[in-house]
Amino acid sequence: MTRGRTLSDLGEPGLIDRISRMARRLDQSGVVLGIGDDAAILRPRKSEDWVTSTDATVEDVHFRWSEQSAFNVGRRALVANLSDLAAMGARPRGFTLALAAPPELELARFDGLLRGLLREAALHGCPLVGGNLARARQTSLVINVLGCVPRGRALRRDGLRVGDHLFVTGVLGAAALARARVESRGGLIRQLPVPRLAAGQALLGLKGRGACIDLSDGLLTDLGHLLASSGLGAALDTERLPLPRGFRRNCHELSLKPLSLALGGGEDYELLFSLRAGTAARIPSEELSRRLGVRVTPIGRVTGGMGITGVPEAKSFLHY
Repeated sequence: MTRGRTLSDLGEPGLIDRISRMARRLDQSGVVLGIGDDAAILRPRKSEDWVTSTDATVEDVHFRWSEQSAFNVGRRALVANLSDLAAMGARPRGFTLALAAPPELELARFDGLLRGLLREAALHGCPLVGGNLARARQTSLVINVLGCVPRGRALRRDGLRVGDHLFVTGVLGAAALARARVESRGGLIRQLPVPRLAAGQALLGLKGRGACIDLSDGLLTDLGHLLASSGLGAALDTERLPLPRGFRRNCHELSLKPLSLALGGGEDYELLFSLRAGTAARIPSEELSRRLGVRVTPIGRVTGGMGITGVPEAKSFLHY
């Protein structure tokens, strides 16, 4: 069997040139100086704040080659970072990539990762502007993403008030179900989350908005982070949790508890946010969904004190 070309066949200069050529195809508007110098230069619009976030995607921790294609690993790595921008209401401006990999990594797999990253970057107007390459025993992608928001108006975790209504975008549990299915039956994870960038930016213009966080670790854990920021509690209505079509049936086929998966599965990358009671009463969920461009579901309210009520299993998920 013929061995495929590996990273060591090209060497670092060849890999950098390969990345640069592929990255130049992206829209570079707003980038004063991109790949090729000691650092990148980006220029924000007047009256904007910079927003930045860093996340790592590590082989055998966040992904396995046997369970995901290189293309989807690349896409998902950038989605995780773009979701953090969405939770702040920011628009993407660019990202850097610190990629570590073993020399024997096949070039086809390297190209797949890069194509996945750049595909997601092109979809959301977030060009690759620089980075670093390093040798390691396992593959890892450390991404630093940059975005901008109107000055002083970013969405934050610490904006809750007692009486706020809690909402979530999209559906919950799809990512966890996809992982469980592959672990049980084999195959590849094909489900990919969507960073809710447009929804986050739409929330910026909504009067009566409260706090916001993206759901990376699971609804209960991330709700715990949100509540801890304001020292408050919440009452959830688990009957209203938005689930994917056929979710309960598919969970039962795998001997999984649907509610547990929806509450604690993680990697949904949806937005959990609050609205003041008056705003929530004035704007029906259908209208809110139209404004944010994605399905929006009310799932509970903010209460005084600490803790989450309405969920018997809450203590087994909550970490704050």
